[in-house]
Amino acid sequence: MATSSTGGVAVAISRCSSATARLIGFTSRSRSSNVLLLTRLKPSFCIRCVSGEPKQRVRDPVTEEGDLEILRSFPLEAASIASSIQYHAEFTPLFSPENFESPKAFFATAQSVRDALIINWNATYDFHEKMNVKQAYYLSMEFLQGRALLNAIGNLKLTGEYAEALEKLGHTLESVASQEPDAALGNGGLGRLASCFLDSLATLNYPAWGYGLRYKYGLFKQLITKDGQEEVAENWLEIGNPWEIARNDVSYPVKFYGKVVTRSDGKRSWIGGEDIVAVAHDVPIPGYQTKTTINLRLWSTKVPSDQLDLFAFNAGEHTKACEAQANAEKICYILYPGDESEEGKILRLKQQYTLCSASLQDIISRFERRSGGNVKWEELPDKVAVQMNDTHPTLCIPELMRTLMDLKGMSWEEAWKITQRTVAYTNHTVLPEALEKWSYDLMQRLLPRHVEIIEMIDEQLVGDIISEYGTSNPEVLEKKLAAMRILENFDLPASVAKLFAKPKESPIVETGEEVEACDEALPAPVAKLFAKLFTKPKESPIVETGEEVEACDEATITDKDEPALKETQEENKAVNLEPVSIPPPKMVRMANLCVVGGHAVNGVAEIHSEIVKEEVFNDFFQLWPEKFQNKTNGVTPRRWIHFCNPDLSAVITKWIGTNDWVLKTEKLAELRKFADSEDLHIEWRAAKRSNKTKVASFLKQKTGYSVNPDAMFDIQIKRIHEYKRQLLNILGIVYRYKKMKEMTAAEKEAKFVPRVCIFGGKAFSTYVQAKRIVKLITDVGATINHDPDIGDLLKVVFLPDYNVSAAELLIPASELSQHISTAGMEASGTSNMKFAMNGCVLIGTLDGANVEIREEVGEDNFFLFGARAHEIAQLRKERAAGKFVADERFEEVKEFVKSGAFGGNNYDELLGALEGNEGFGRGDYFLVGKDFPSYIECQEKVDDAYQNQKRWTKMSILNTAGSYKFSSDRTIHEYANDIWNIEPLQIN
Repeated sequence: MATSSTGGVAVAISRCSSATARLIGFTSRSRSSNVLLLTRLKPSFCIRCVSGEPKQRVRDPVTEEGDLEILRSFPLEAASIASSIQYHAEFTPLFSPENFESPKAFFATAQSVRDALIINWNATYDFHEKMNVKQAYYLSMEFLQGRALLNAIGNLKLTGEYAEALEKLGHTLESVASQEPDAALGNGGLGRLASCFLDSLATLNYPAWGYGLRYKYGLFKQLITKDGQEEVAENWLEIGNPWEIARNDVSYPVKFYGKVVTRSDGKRSWIGGEDIVAVAHDVPIPGYQTKTTINLRLWSTKVPSDQLDLFAFNAGEHTKACEAQANAEKICYILYPGDESEEGKILRLKQQYTLCSASLQDIISRFERRSGGNVKWEELPDKVAVQMNDTHPTLCIPELMRTLMDLKGMSWEEAWKITQRTVAYTNHTVLPEALEKWSYDLMQRLLPRHVEIIEMIDEQLVGDIISEYGTSNPEVLEKKLAAMRILENFDLPASVAKLFAKPKESPIVETGEEVEACDEALPAPVAKLFAKLFTKPKESPIVETGEEVEACDEATITDKDEPALKETQEENKAVNLEPVSIPPPKMVRMANLCVVGGHAVNGVAEIHSEIVKEEVFNDFFQLWPEKFQNKTNGVTPRRWIHFCNPDLSAVITKWIGTNDWVLKTEKLAELRKFADSEDLHIEWRAAKRSNKTKVASFLKQKTGYSVNPDAMFDIQIKRIHEYKRQLLNILGIVYRYKKMKEMTAAEKEAKFVPRVCIFGGKAFSTYVQAKRIVKLITDVGATINHDPDIGDLLKVVFLPDYNVSAAELLIPASELSQHISTAGMEASGTSNMKFAMNGCVLIGTLDGANVEIREEVGEDNFFLFGARAHEIAQLRKERAAGKFVADERFEEVKEFVKSGAFGGNNYDELLGALEGNEGFGRGDYFLVGKDFPSYIECQEKVDDAYQNQKRWTKMSILNTAGSYKFSSDRTIHEYANDIWNIEPLQIN
């Protein structure tokens, strides 16, 4: 796992086997002895390489104590660290040698830290290999890591030493750390959760790896211009990533397209098509106060160099010559490429399959290697746990089945049993559009063998459903099949379809009934023609639905049909035929496949898990209740308070009397007994004020706006989405501004506390309504921030390109945080946990983890408003029936926005979504108007509470004290015990 390093490491390596030394790439020459090599924790192993190569000899740590004595002799003083940094600046350079500026200092410092990580990283891998215990593998399309330097040296407990060393070299740790770009491997809570989980897995010494994709350009870098949000490509890899190690010896083939044939032994084989190669890039994930350092393996994609068409290139056809390489590389260009086009859909599906295929090949290779020459496939679930983070890695299920059957020679029954015991699924959404569905036709072209397997799983599911519910009540059975099948808009097997057949009353098929789910009606003449096409012989009493849909799929109107069309035109004047619609597309429901193919399904908050059981997957829950669990999300207290908020951390440690709370967050509850202490209040407010001052400088630098650090900092930072209701927030600010404009200066100051309202988050590039919300926020800010009548009483700031590093500044400075999604639509949220942990008071609905946070911090320390989850469906029905009457204050705000008070932009389409009773883009689906009165009244309570700083500070303290439950350590323990069945494995 190592790359070039210091001479001291080279000394150690020279004592290891020559094969290991060759893999690591070190020489045996010795250099200066005062170079950083290790953490405070003593290593027990010589360095090994994490690779897919055959298993090498495991060395006995007891007999090798002498090998590492040289390593132990090197001091960890600032001087040795400075020497290590200087070494890397000279001998592993990425910059010219003339200067030692901050970017160069960052890379040299990171490479120095990586040397220390490599020792533990390889020791961890070596120990896991030797013990051959069950290991968890966390597959996620996102890992939103943030910067790694401060987190790594913090986990190694070397922050002070590195700060001193860099001062000796003319830099500060803060300035050097600021040079690190955020790793652009994620977008929102899904990726941040995955990263918190890796931190906890390492800290708690669990054997586990993460798997993801190495996105070259990330999601996008967000720019805010006069036209609103604009997107440009991320450049985080432009000058390299000092934390990753390319494993050019660890690569796997990945196939697309092609065809499926039957071999002579009767097994199916997927051949031909487009072949690429997935190459591993490894990133070390260190635990806190432990030697355990686990691995995040990211895949990049390429094709072998022989696929460059030199003949075409030399003939001047350069694009054609490089087509194969370009098609492979673009798979890992962008996170969530736009999928409005067919090409975009193909690229997304390629991404998902690449993650699943490469990761499973790697996992199976490791299982086979650790098994030696005696591979028992039935033991795979006893050694491997695969967790699918949302539906993106769903293809793990058919891919594992394909591997076991087609490549390892297992029967369907054997492979299915192993797959179900190995795989588990975390659901992260109740939004229908986020429960992925893929076009059957597209998937069949791209992954033909997987579609065959999915069809077999679906057929088996149909049989299971019929076995469970019987055939005595066809109506109930038909509803169950419609809801639970993996294949949507598909005919049932003929034997099952007969159960639902109805006697035929007419020789003409009633076309309207057969395709009632279709979207667009055809003209009457065409409908008449299709009716003729679908007419069955009179003696046939059963409507064969499969044939009718097939005919609808394949039928086309050609020149020879023109006479028939003309003939029917006259007939249709007298005959009113039911129109025929185009049949709905055949789809593969990935979430259903996850539920069927895995042994566990979990939600990520108590209310969310209940919605999953009672609504989203209720039919599955009735069939397999034992599969369903709750695992309330958590965040790592290391990054999200201890490292990002050192001032408050010091206060907590002082009052609790120990810093054990960083690992045992239940100790935070001890703050409750000091919640009324005036001395604690003074220290608490001072820590908050210090953080607010930092944010004020940061906002000035990023936006040009000056804000008062003595104002309340009111923050909403999350991806922009209608259900998260940034629109409700900004309309509430507009209402506040309008009321201020109607008051005298004295009235304003008496009524309102000064506020700085901060927004951050990205709107997906093709999500037009979300981008309109961003535009409104920036327009409102531009007006209010330049209004001399308002001054510091109200500021509105949209922070561009919000990321983890920005959150690490904003969250410690926050005083009020908004988590105001429509009840029942947020699965959990994790930023709400981070805010509460840092002593921020929340305003929100009873949605996601808000429910549990409110229970833990106390109802009096949470500002609650809005409709409840169980009311939402009825409220939407009432709206559709025209029964909703908007509050006059809501209408007033909308009119104020439309009046041009915030510039000449037209907001009709944005506000139009809040009007009308039903229809696409109408009817206020997210209940902004319904909750608006409750929201602004709750904000008045916020003002009242903030004016009493003693009360507010106590609320802040109690939020931190009550946040102990929301550590990702607790969540990971629950996954390990209840789903993965893995045990901690600590290196001694």
